[in-house]
Amino acid sequence: QVQLVESGGGLVQPGGSLRLSCAKSGIITSSYAMGWYRQAPGNQRELVATITNGGNTNYADSVKGRFTISGDNAKNTVYLQMNSLKPEDTAVYYCNIHITYILYGQDYWGQGTQVTVSS
Repeated sequence: QVQLVESGGGLVQPGGSLRLSCAKSGIITSSYAMGWYRQAPGNQRELVATITNGGNTNYADSVKGRFTISGDNAKNTVYLQMNSLKPEDTAVYYCNIHITYILYGQDYWGQGTQVTVSS
């Protein structure tokens, strides 16, 4: 069983920075990608950034150049460094891991952490 625990959300002023952390537990023997998604009130959950276990990254256009996803394999942790935050970045941020097995994929989600960008 894989578990994800997020931390690092909070209230920040526009232009400020936050770093989210996602600690992964459980044994994974297949390839996988970890990522961050967010959901603002009234909106669908959307992809923010992903990173594969090979280190390849992908970002939503809205966060390119401002957010950086990285992983620390020794700590089983993925980070999302968020700079130049805007009010429209306000949302609940969820950590995700997508595990690719031979015949199917499996997703696990964290509990979410609130990020509020406001003056």
